[in-house]
Amino acid sequence: MAQLIIAEKPSVAQKIAQAIGSSHKKARAGVPYYEVDTTEGKVYVASAVGHIFSLQEKKNKKWNLEYPVFEIQWAPIYEVEKGAAYTKDYIHNIEALSKGADELVNACDYDVEGSVIGYNAMVHACSINPLKDKKVANRVKRMHFSTVTLPDLRAAYENLEPFDAGQTEAGLTRHVLDWYYGINLSRALTSAMRAADTRGTLSVGRVQGPALKLIVDKEREIKAFIPTPYWVIWGIAHKDSDFEILHTNEKFEKEDEAKKVFDRIKNAKTGNVKTQGSPEANLCATCLQGQVRAVDRRQYAHPAPNPFDLTSLQLETHAHHRIAPKDTLHIGQTLYENGYISYPRTSSQQLPPTIGYKKILEKLSKQHEYQKGADFLLKKDKLWPNNGSKTDPAHPAIYPTGEVPKGLQEREMKVYDLIVRRFLATFGEPAIRESLKIVISVNNEDFKAEGKRTVEKHWHELYGKYAKFEEIMLPNMKEGDKVDVKKIENEKKMTQPPKRYTEASIISELEKRNLGTKATRAVIIDTLYKRDYINGKQLEASELGIKTVETLEKHSPEILDEELTRNIELEMEEIIAGKRSGEEVEKEAKGILIKVLAKFRKDEKEVGEELKESLYKAQDQRRMADALGTCPVCHQGLLVMRFNPKSKKRFLGCSAYPKCTNTQPLPQQGLVKPAGKYCTTCGYPIANIWSKGKKIPWVICTNINCPTKQKPAQPAPSVAQS
Repeated sequence: MAQLIIAEKPSVAQKIAQAIGSSHKKARAGVPYYEVDTTEGKVYVASAVGHIFSLQEKKNKKWNLEYPVFEIQWAPIYEVEKGAAYTKDYIHNIEALSKGADELVNACDYDVEGSVIGYNAMVHACSINPLKDKKVANRVKRMHFSTVTLPDLRAAYENLEPFDAGQTEAGLTRHVLDWYYGINLSRALTSAMRAADTRGTLSVGRVQGPALKLIVDKEREIKAFIPTPYWVIWGIAHKDSDFEILHTNEKFEKEDEAKKVFDRIKNAKTGNVKTQGSPEANLCATCLQGQVRAVDRRQYAHPAPNPFDLTSLQLETHAHHRIAPKDTLHIGQTLYENGYISYPRTSSQQLPPTIGYKKILEKLSKQHEYQKGADFLLKKDKLWPNNGSKTDPAHPAIYPTGEVPKGLQEREMKVYDLIVRRFLATFGEPAIRESLKIVISVNNEDFKAEGKRTVEKHWHELYGKYAKFEEIMLPNMKEGDKVDVKKIENEKKMTQPPKRYTEASIISELEKRNLGTKATRAVIIDTLYKRDYINGKQLEASELGIKTVETLEKHSPEILDEELTRNIELEMEEIIAGKRSGEEVEKEAKGILIKVLAKFRKDEKEVGEELKESLYKAQDQRRMADALGTCPVCHQGLLVMRFNPKSKKRFLGCSAYPKCTNTQPLPQQGLVKPAGKYCTTCGYPIANIWSKGKKIPWVICTNINCPTKQKPAQPAPSVAQS
């Protein structure tokens, strides 16, 4: 019997081949595959390179603005996307190897995307369809693993699972719905711009819309916020050391009330110097005098953290290392494919005993950085992590495999270190923290001082530098003690507007609202940046983002409806469970979109008119950000890249147009970027032209009439820093 195993990436295919037997590396048209001899027969291990098939419109394969459109098909991705020609040889390799295969195994990542990748390879390259043919489905198996270590891959191969029909159908349906919503809604918006004689492309999707609305709603809160004054009475007290005190009425909303209390305190008697040797001999003669009225000291257990799921990893990585969530996901995937951590796209906060706690700790103990923590845990009688409540039927929480990482970049090492420290910390005993609240009376007005400290570190030590908790030390005091009050202030403050979302906090909010998936939320936020809907690390809705939401609320509020998007996520779960069919869900989505888009089409021109000014501003801001330098003709404007719709050519123009009409032609191929330098011959900005596949840019002076260009045999023009 011959068997074909299809992996998601070449590196994983190699590891699978090594795990299941003695393998021989071969190649077809430069694409590697592996032949393994087993007692059962020949096994071939090939790989995709992520998605090698993509959805496209059946009738019109060229870009157009027709909508609604629902006639779509799966096609080789090299026919759909530019720059994907390299995937053709991978498809042909799988096609050739499948011809003699009696059994096919989908060994792509065990999630809906991996199921879709493997399924499409079988349907469109191997010419079998396990969803439509039950006999074929019996010849298809699923390989389920959470790490790509050799023992885990070997165990997964020895325990192949049946074809995962529910997960596959849910994945296919999600792709179809995302295409329906993304393409149709984006075409509708762009068509509206054309109806208003405006050049520009806008986009929106079924999750992108609600996500943008969340950010815009926060911006509205901030803009509508009216600061109001309040007063805080605080001071500095002393007993052995200085500490801060705050009036127990933390905020006075009326100035006169705060002033009355403040004046009463200030009129209190100051301390008196006592005779030498008396208990109060050290009291300050000129300070106000307070007396400790109550001491409340409490100790409590601070439990170890839960194991990482993807969202908590993204939040923690952003908090400690300022790494963007989408970058954390990418780094996590790289660490997984290299065998250093388990599968990162998981919703689980639980580590089952089957992963082998002791085995992993023994491996980690051989890495110098983690030896102390691992050895400490190995001495415990029982190893049990502080598992959280969230689960994932496909994968456990994220954990290190114990394999020694090699050649990691700085950011990869930071993410790996955080994952290892978190894994160790989950096995730690609860830390003991202490809270201390002191109430001090000053002329019958109560002030409080609050302290916090760690009494027993326990898991804090295992988490290392990531265990950052507030430590506020107070001097030792008991009821009846007198203290010096060295300073009292009546400070006016203003209420603050709500904080904007960060990339991490918006992902957390999307998860709470069940919008998007663990693997797509970071990509959605990245898309909002690329569309100029949001700006900054603290996510600020741009004018275009705000106007887009306002316009959609007025003309098509369904596009922004959270409930609609949330229901689709629930329907995906029902498809996986076999309670609903993908065909039924797709039909429902079509019906909703047809109604939404019919109404939208009636309002097209009005929508375009409402959006065009904001779009123009966004385009100008983008061009200004990419300006090559100051215009040497008027010395006021900037030379920015523009596009001539008639000739369909790009050129440089002065931003001060029409006052300055300076224009210069540009090369029509390659990415144009400012070099930050000026030609010493003519004073024009220098540009870097990055061509695809080239590691070094083509450096040009942007002045077509530069004297140096009249002498082609001469060296390139010298440049000076701007």
